[in-house]
Amino acid sequence: MDDVDVVLPCLDEAAALPGVLAAMPPGFRPLVVDNGSEDGSAEVAAAHGATVIREPQRGYGAAVHAGLAAASAEFVCFLDCDGSLDPGVLPALVALVRAGEAELAVGRRVPVSAEAWPWHARAGNAVVARLLRRRGLPVHDIAAIRAARRTDLLWLGVADRGFGYPLELLCKAAEANWRVRELDVAYRTRASGTRSKVTGSVLGTVRAVRDMAGVLW
Repeated sequence: MDDVDVVLPCLDEAAALPGVLAAMPPGFRPLVVDNGSEDGSAEVAAAHGATVIREPQRGYGAAVHAGLAAASAEFVCFLDCDGSLDPGVLPALVALVRAGEAELAVGRRVPVSAEAWPWHARAGNAVVARLLRRRGLPVHDIAAIRAARRTDLLWLGVADRGFGYPLELLCKAAEANWRVRELDVAYRTRASGTRSKVTGSVLGTVRAVRDMAGVLW
């Protein structure tokens, strides 16, 4: 399988990158989008065989979009590179899209411990997911792991360049009547030395919910 690019938005994840890249399935090409790291993440990624893309505009959406723009494969996956999600689940997500069972396949995080997903982050996610289901989208998470065809994603034209990017993607997928399939994926504690920029603190969660509320409104 040589037609899959994996976009990994990255900000100071040097400690986690070696493990994440080593676990990448065969034929899945990692594109690490360095979003201004100061810990040598870009150099670590390159040393472990990843293609490195520099994106100076800060923001999760900015990094993801830069990776999508740089991708060339038919299928594109998106994955956090902090070690919380196993790249080994990516083939199952791609298989759903490849088989024509969905235009977008996403992971539903199942925490392996209470520490893996703080209460404030889980609560914020549940609220937003409930609003999406009211719009007719059968999802229970706004996870950072997903797969779709590159041309389809570009066609959607997601514009958010902050934490609201995943939510806008789901909203536009619903508007386009995309079939969205959700698979359970294990959600682990992050690699030593890393901290989530979104769920690592109450303030981070508030910022993420603020961006997502803007998308919904």
